[in-house]
Amino acid sequence: MIYKSKEDILGEGVISYVDGKVEVKDLELFREKMVHNLVDTIILSDSPSLKKFCYFVTYQVAINCNIIPSSIQELYEEKARENFPPFTVPAINLRTLTFDLARAIFRAGERLNGGAFIFEIAKSEIGYTDQSPQEYVSCVLLAAIKENFRGPVFIQGDHFQVKAKNFFSNRDEEIKQIKDLIRKAVAAGFYNIDVDTSTLVDLSKPTYEEQQELNVQVCAALTKFIREIQPQGIDISIGGEIGEIGGKNSTPQELHAFMKSYSKEVGHLKKISKIAVQTGTRHGGVVLPNGTIAKVKIDFDTLKELSSLARKEYGLAGCVQHGASTLPNEAFHRFPEVGCCEIHLATQFQNIVYNYLPLPLKEEIYRWLHQNCGDERKPEHTDDQFIYSTRKKALGPFKKKIYSLPHDLKDKISLILEKEFTFLFEELNIKDTKEIVNKYVHPVIIEKKEEDFFKQDEELGDLSGAD
Repeated sequence: MIYKSKEDILGEGVISYVDGKVEVKDLELFREKMVHNLVDTIILSDSPSLKKFCYFVTYQVAINCNIIPSSIQELYEEKARENFPPFTVPAINLRTLTFDLARAIFRAGERLNGGAFIFEIAKSEIGYTDQSPQEYVSCVLLAAIKENFRGPVFIQGDHFQVKAKNFFSNRDEEIKQIKDLIRKAVAAGFYNIDVDTSTLVDLSKPTYEEQQELNVQVCAALTKFIREIQPQGIDISIGGEIGEIGGKNSTPQELHAFMKSYSKEVGHLKKISKIAVQTGTRHGGVVLPNGTIAKVKIDFDTLKELSSLARKEYGLAGCVQHGASTLPNEAFHRFPEVGCCEIHLATQFQNIVYNYLPLPLKEEIYRWLHQNCGDERKPEHTDDQFIYSTRKKALGPFKKKIYSLPHDLKDKISLILEKEFTFLFEELNIKDTKEIVNKYVHPVIIEKKEEDFFKQDEELGDLSGAD
């Protein structure tokens, strides 16, 4: 049910709103009666002000339930010291059915007593999936409430990327757009931000230091900005990147060149907690003419060497692996073994959702892609390759239709993905990490008033880039 007004929400009799604070009268009734209605309103309502009131109610109830958006910084600092058995933190991009799939993640985590997992969305995904930072946070928090989760929730901005073409045509404007996005994401509860300035690496330069120079300068400037705006008491976990995903594999020389110069640039400030490198993968995988994904050989030796170097020389948690969801199942257990601290997973979950969409809706989406994304088709592409590489672009325009699928079908998709998440969590060795999270992460509650949710507009500028 979509709420029509603020009075409709308060008229349910499940919550009270007194002196600017929301109190829950009956939590079980809130879970059963209001959670789905709030999600319906956030996704389907055409009223920006009503959505913002839903965000406010969601945040207040989540905090009352001890569900707290948090930074993973403290955990990663301990990870750098290798104070516990190796595990790789999965960072999961939810491009569609965010509430339903977040529920599946929380259930998988609960089954394994796992707490070290991240919800994330990339700059580009915010654009083409039509999910603002505040909407994304609210759907995750409502999923946590629905599944009776308690504790820190890690929400991350993935690939907050500087676009090289825009940077070199108007540096100040491009940096301003990234800062605006970071500011809005942090205000929404993203206390983990992956800065991606690897697009500025210039491999034509003669030395590693010169190749990484712009990457260092801009990453350091954005680090300083994040430290300036982060909420009091929270050290946002920041990620850096030295090799653009899909390019050549990263080297120790590149890591040294970046980290030495970057550390000088940021000075006494807390630096990045992890660093993304290239080891042979590509976002979305390599699509074959029949639409299947080519097997990719990942360079685990490089990942192991660079992760060890990052920890021992620079106090980082290790290296981050992007573009991994389409790897074969037998690859995932290797990531903890080689000291990879975090792995980003996205496309395969989108693929599973598409597999279960009703055929008429899928055909409508594919017609839309041919009409609206035809200019992205490469001359050598088959229909299958074109559809596979562009269908993510339909998730925003068809967000309401996908969300409006029958509940039993969405529940089926959620259960299928819960099994997928459970498998990945087991392979990445995050079983029983809830105790580790609770020991090392000290959540800070940021008090927010209703007016705080009405300060932000939804305009976010150019959101193109990697995902």
